[in-house]
Amino acid sequence: MRTAVVVGAGMSGLAAAGALSRSGWQVVVLERAERVVAPPTAVVLWPNGQRALTSLDPDGGWSAIWSPLPDGGVRRPDGQWLVAPRTRAGTGPAPAAVHLEDLYDGLIAGLGDGVEIRTGFEVTTVVTGRGMRPVVGDGRTVIEADLIVGADGIDSRVRAVVAPEAVALGAGLAAWQAVIPGFRTPELDGTFAGGETLGAGYRFVAVPLGTRAAGVGGVYWVATAAGAPRPEPAATQLALLRRWFAGWHEPIGELLAATRPEDLIPQGVRELRPLPRDYGFRSGSGGVVLIGDAAHAMPHHLGQGACLAFEDAATLRTLMVDAEPGEGLCAAVESYSRLRRPRTTTVIRQNRRMSAVVQARGRLALRARDAALNHMRPRILGRTLDPVADWTPPD
Repeated sequence: MRTAVVVGAGMSGLAAAGALSRSGWQVVVLERAERVVAPPTAVVLWPNGQRALTSLDPDGGWSAIWSPLPDGGVRRPDGQWLVAPRTRAGTGPAPAAVHLEDLYDGLIAGLGDGVEIRTGFEVTTVVTGRGMRPVVGDGRTVIEADLIVGADGIDSRVRAVVAPEAVALGAGLAAWQAVIPGFRTPELDGTFAGGETLGAGYRFVAVPLGTRAAGVGGVYWVATAAGAPRPEPAATQLALLRRWFAGWHEPIGELLAATRPEDLIPQGVRELRPLPRDYGFRSGSGGVVLIGDAAHAMPHHLGQGACLAFEDAATLRTLMVDAEPGEGLCAAVESYSRLRRPRTTTVIRQNRRMSAVVQARGRLALRARDAALNHMRPRILGRTLDPVADWTPPD
């Protein structure tokens, strides 16, 4: 029986574990927390992410948990349109919002009987070598497997061993997220198209979740501001957000007023610079691969983090279906890197271009940003023909 250890039980780890299990692998998932719990927030899946997730588990019923999004356009703080909403071109899927509680439920349900989850297991050692299968351990227990999947996030212990050149650095901005249940904003139900608003170094994105999300519906919002993460308690940070975004067009003030401190998820935005030189590493008759934020953490300007993670898992599934320990598995590990490294490099390059737009400050920079948006947005922000969003799973 082929064996795999997945380090991390987030979105990418659960997706990879389920995909490997359905391909005939015996999988152990190691999670340092005491429970596998979805963060109380949401995510937007662009068409590439939807295709990847569907290919991972065609019977997962994913369309029942995501809510297709209209184009909400881009506005200035005073409500004036920078880019007016557009009717979506083409026949492909629209971007969709998914509450993470629903997404995790689907991923866990798709794990199957071939997956064991061990919680409270913090990987502290990773050992690889030409003459040995890869090994992970927590100081008490050592686990050897044919394949180690590093899905342990931006501070990945697995990556620190196999690709120490990749370092997590601050991206120059802080972010806050929250999900507001539908019963707190009933006047927005069924009428709110969402959208984004750009100010001088500030951004506010609001996304309707529909009526079914986590059983309560509501609105998911993300705010960003230039600068370092704030050290204050959540209540103080929420008061700061209300002050910073005061006077911005509705429903921004309404959403912030409906947000409670316990809803708020502050986040220091970081990225990997440089990216790992490879995403797949041989070790004996098997190897190690990196997926999700462990491989390519980036600011969420394009909303592609989760999408790329599911692409990683879908690519891994295709390569590992028939890979057997030995030269076949080692070749599959290297093929994974060859397929994924150029793809993520392209997306990150576009993400950095978008970062210059989002973080523009000063009169001249803002004028240049506004002039560029009409040209950039259809190509960069995931329209049907955008090379970022038209990825399809490998055969």
